[in-house]
Amino acid sequence: MRRGTTTALLAALTAALTVALPPLRASADPPPHHRAARWTGTWEAAASGTVAELPGQSVRDVIHTSVGGRAARIRISNRLGTAPLVLGGVSVAVQVAGAPRSAAAVPGSVRTVTFHGAATTEIPAGHDAVGDPVPLRVPAGANLLVSLYTPGDSGPATYHRSALQTSFIAPDGNHTGDEGGTAYTTTTGSWYYLTGVDVLGAPAVGSVVALGDSITDGSGSTSNANHRWPDRLADRLRAQPPRGRLGVLNAGIAGNRILLDGTGPSALSRLDADVFSRSGVRALVVMEGVNDIKGSPNQTDPAAFGDAYRELAARAHAHGIRVIGATITPYGGNGGWTAAREAVRQAVNDLIRHGGIFDAVADFDAVVRDPAAPDRILPAYDSGDHLHFDDTGLQAMADSVDLASLTGENGP
Repeated sequence: MRRGTTTALLAALTAALTVALPPLRASADPPPHHRAARWTGTWEAAASGTVAELPGQSVRDVIHTSVGGRAARIRISNRLGTAPLVLGGVSVAVQVAGAPRSAAAVPGSVRTVTFHGAATTEIPAGHDAVGDPVPLRVPAGANLLVSLYTPGDSGPATYHRSALQTSFIAPDGNHTGDEGGTAYTTTTGSWYYLTGVDVLGAPAVGSVVALGDSITDGSGSTSNANHRWPDRLADRLRAQPPRGRLGVLNAGIAGNRILLDGTGPSALSRLDADVFSRSGVRALVVMEGVNDIKGSPNQTDPAAFGDAYRELAARAHAHGIRVIGATITPYGGNGGWTAAREAVRQAVNDLIRHGGIFDAVADFDAVVRDPAAPDRILPAYDSGDHLHFDDTGLQAMADSVDLASLTGENGP
């Protein structure tokens, strides 16, 4: 296809979608067979901090989709930056299948991402940007390559530190349009700038956000394997009929808390950015609290947790979002454990189970604890630090989620 034809097609698609797709609250979405195609979140990474910028370099972030669609749009963040983020080029492509450690794209799949029709953009410090719609057939359960070129010094880069996924850096210029990966000679274990990908026309009723800490972020799981519990939940949801299918958005940040800022803003203070701004959110699974209990300063009042959970649930309900509370899993044997902190964990879990705060409960504690020592993780699920889970434990957590609780439906 000639360049002029491609540009005209993209401009027409952008204009049509801008008119046809106003922002809608999740509760306003009619059943999929009664509505026009809409955007669904397929992937997310919550901004967790900043790192040194990459002047004159291209970064190729590798991400894994939960649901597919016929077009894509990407979300870029300068939320934690201190200077305008200048992007000299952005692209999205499908990664070569079966090669998670490759920077190469499927031939013919590289698409330029524009912003209000321009191939370059500047994002002010403290802000996010959403690219124009890109016509691209996005597969479900596949890897995408999102490449960004920063021509100059834009100050500290907003990033997600613990990706558990190999991404790539080209140290010498704009290589966002490359199909091959030879220019990307350096690897990174973090995601730079990229915080979300949406797809158009997914065979799904919306998305579910997993809001959590390192356990949700995937610490302890196998890198480049997509074995975090939200990934495993996405595998289950893809097997459902469209009326019960959801995209899965992982808003976990290692070290995150609900009552205090820790690694990244607190769960309460990041709801707008990491949950309510996302496309088609129908449900929210909240697994936060262990870092408040065991961290410094540690929180000892279960009632404070209850108040925070109630505020979170009320704000989500105002957006038409169902809220599933996940119990705090055991960590006996870990260096942060004490008998007093265990008593707080038990009291908080009792609130989660029986406090009437949530629409449903995912009782991860009951699933992973050792029956012979309930303050500890079952040895078969322990990654080795007595806090985080191996792939088997994360699978057990995902398998325990009642899928009907995410949509409020009783069955397919």
